[in-house]
Amino acid sequence: MYQVQAPQAVLPPVPPRPERVLSREWRRLVDHSAAAGILSRPLFGRLPLRPVLSQDVHSVLDYVAGAALVGAGVAAGGGAAKAAGWALGGGVLGVSLLTDYRLSLTKLVPIEAHELADYAYGLGAVLAPFVFGYAKRHPGVAAVHVLVGAVTVVASLFTDYRCQTGMHLGGELATDPEGIGA
Repeated sequence: MYQVQAPQAVLPPVPPRPERVLSREWRRLVDHSAAAGILSRPLFGRLPLRPVLSQDVHSVLDYVAGAALVGAGVAAGGGAAKAAGWALGGGVLGVSLLTDYRLSLTKLVPIEAHELADYAYGLGAVLAPFVFGYAKRHPGVAAVHVLVGAVTVVASLFTDYRCQTGMHLGGELATDPEGIGA
């Protein structure tokens, strides 16, 4: 027959623990989902080689690289090393502040143009100490410029470039079905 059981106490649901700020920001930095932005078009149909570095991590690296280039140039005291540091670092910081990605001030530069600029200033930073002749006079500054340039080029080869508004070099929006691959 039927047995009558005593009513069991119903516990209220346990609210989820709030996510810590550091955990939330880390999760956002390594985000490769659609929430991270709109994929860029492959540069020259091939680049980046393998998109494993998130756009946000790359953005932070851009700001650090720009500051390092400027700082090394200022440490040189004057001459070609200082001018190269200011020109390269200022260019990096300027493009980064104006690029169409999450960590920029405003969205004016298409992400593909930013990718081209990454390769250009990376190679420029590697070559500048030798082209402008300050590699022997300021070896520390030259080492910083070469290291930052090499890291920039390598990071660019493996960055998952994404834009926020859909701005591309051709001018079409990524959400426009006729714009890409038509």
